[in-house]
Amino acid sequence: MLRELRSRHGLSQCGLAGQLNDASGNSSITRENISRWERGKRIPGPYWRKWLCAVLDLPQQDVDLAAAVARRTRRA
Repeated sequence: MLRELRSRHGLSQCGLAGQLNDASGNSSITRENISRWERGKRIPGPYWRKWLCAVLDLPQQDVDLAAAVARRTRRA
């Protein structure tokens, strides 16, 4: 889901990381974090989900639901 949304916005992984860092004022997100999120190796926490919504213009409830589904899928 994230890879498709990022592509629709014309962003590279590095570009999305930069926009998240700029929007949040927190420079801790890297291209590697974005890659892990896209591959399902990690699931963004509430703090970064909020900023993903802001940068990608997404409803918070949709992103939170996707994260919950991903967590359940990983545990199964």
